[in-house]
Amino acid sequence: MARRHLTPPDWSTAALSAMARGGVAAVSVNALAGELGATRGSFYWHFKDRDALLTAALEMWEQDDTAALISELADIADPRQRLTALFTTALGQESINGLETAIVAHADHPAVAPVLRRVTERRIAYLTDLYTDLGLAPAPARRQAVIAYAAYLGWLELRRSAGDIVPEVAASGTTATAALEHLITELTRSATHRAEPE
Repeated sequence: MARRHLTPPDWSTAALSAMARGGVAAVSVNALAGELGATRGSFYWHFKDRDALLTAALEMWEQDDTAALISELADIADPRQRLTALFTTALGQESINGLETAIVAHADHPAVAPVLRRVTERRIAYLTDLYTDLGLAPAPARRQAVIAYAAYLGWLELRRSAGDIVPEVAASGTTATAALEHLITELTRSATHRAEPE
């Protein structure tokens, strides 16, 4: 049986899945080749080394989970609806379960740090713009963006580490839907009902 021709995104997706399961250390060329039914030669056709794969995988995550989502939301004119769509998507079913928390857990890794920094800066800036569009002045909008992003990261970490005892953070279900709606209401309340001093 002929082997399928693997592309760099195939390797990158496999690397991200491995990272979600076991962190950066789980991204092993030999293990990934075995999972993909490929040879090490196939890997080296596309990548110089493991670090190059890590960088490509993380940049793919950056593009898919940040840049592409922001682009998709651009067509929603109402900022409250945009915020609702953002959190509904971001806290919905993850494309790779546990990936976000695994990446954050390795924030000091040399391959992870620069990409995670860019992603964090872009996401906070986007949220700040959203809260500004909702009526907050720049300084309170930035504070609210930080609170919203912290809530997002905490939600995903609870899902990963204690999902069985906190069903509200599940990706789907009646309880999870009600909890997500409550979170979004709380995250928009300050911008829509009051103005904070600078």
